Amino acid sequence: MSLWVKSLVTGELKVNCYLLGCTDCGEAMVIDPGGEAKRILEILEEKGLVLKTVVNTHGHFDHIGGNKALIEATAAELMIHEAELPILRGAPEHAPHFGCRPTPPSPEPGRLLRDGDQLALGQFRFEVIHVPGHSPGGICLLGEGRLFSGDSLFAGSIGRTDLPSGDHGALVTTLRRRILTLPEQIVVCPGHGPETTVGRERRSNPFLR
Repeated sequence: MSLWVKSLVTGELKVNCYLLGCTDCGEAMVIDPGGEAKRILEILEEKGLVLKTVVNTHGHFDHIGGNKALIEATAAELMIHEAELPILRGAPEHAPHFGCRPTPPSPEPGRLLRDGDQLALGQFRFEVIHVPGHSPGGICLLGEGRLFSGDSLFAGSIGRTDLPSGDHGALVTTLRRRILTLPEQIVVCPGHGPETTVGRERRSNPFLR
């Protein structure tokens, strides 16, 4: 049995939203729904999966735009790192500053995450890795040969740290210590742009040399 994974580009800032499913138990997890809630639900229904969990890698408005609609439609549990609560709650005010439509207010999370937590999806397990820097409570999810990196690590780049609460030193240090030390074949699924691998970023990412 393998993990079912589908990526969608969602929202005005083209966030990569990831749909994960355990076809054995019929449950699904969605990571960073930037929008397109109706489309997400249609895909899950076609696959015969029921949404149980919504995870935000961080609380910026472009990554949480689908939270409200998804949770209202399914009663799925929302999860985010505990340090991201202020950003999540303030997200609707931030979108217009970037020339985007206001983001619907997100429901409150049902579970606050910490470094080292384990998230279950049927028989699959994902480890929470706290990677502060782009935002205080940014996380990656590691499991089944993949790293869902949010806006911490991209192909050939890293997350912005010039936003409020950004910390360039913390981001670079944590990526070097916690992410580049992972097996090189791990596939990195970032919040924007194409997939990459840990090995490729270790060898060639100019921000992490």
